[in-house]
Amino acid sequence: MVTHSAPSRAQCPFEIVVTAGSGGGPTPIAAFDHALIAAGIANYNLQCLSSVIPAGSRVVRRRFDQPAEEFGHRLYVVLAHLETRIHGESVWAGLGWVQAPDSGKGLLVEIHGTSRRVVERGIERSLAAMVVHRDEPYGPIESEIIGTECHTEPVSALVAAVYQSRGWTGD
Repeated sequence: MVTHSAPSRAQCPFEIVVTAGSGGGPTPIAAFDHALIAAGIANYNLQCLSSVIPAGSRVVRRRFDQPAEEFGHRLYVVLAHLETRIHGESVWAGLGWVQAPDSGKGLLVEIHGTSRRVVERGIERSLAAMVVHRDEPYGPIESEIIGTECHTEPVSALVAAVYQSRGWTGD
C-alpha cells in the first residue's frame, strides 16, 4: 500500500508500521483500550515519540502483530488519538508523513479532530509548513486516517506509527 518511492526493503534496515483502530466501551479508557486492541498494540506500555522518521526507514501500513513474548514491553510510537462520550459526535485520528526518496529520512505528524476533512487538512497544512524549513527533497504526503461515531457509549479512534519495542531488562 506504500505509494511513494522510498528505499527498497534491502536498503531499509528499519521498518515503521502504521496501524489503526477504533472501538467503543463503557468508559473512555475502555474505548481507548478497544481501539488499541484493534490496532494490535494493546499489551504494551506506550512511549510517545516526536515526529521524525530516521534515515533508512521504510513505512508500511498494516495491523501490528505483537509477539506474545513482548507483553508489557515498552513500545515506541507516534500516536494520534481522540475519544468522545458525546452521542452523535465523531472522532477522527490520522498520521501523515513524507519521506526523502533516496535516504528514507522523513517527517510524521499526528492530527485528530471531529471530521475526516479536519484531519486531512491538518496533515496537509502541517507537513507543508514543516517541509519548507528543511533542506531535503521530500516525496508526496502519505496518510492513514480512521474515524468512528459515538452512538451509545464512548468511542476512540487512533493511528500509531510503531517504531520498536524494548523490554525492561538489559537497557
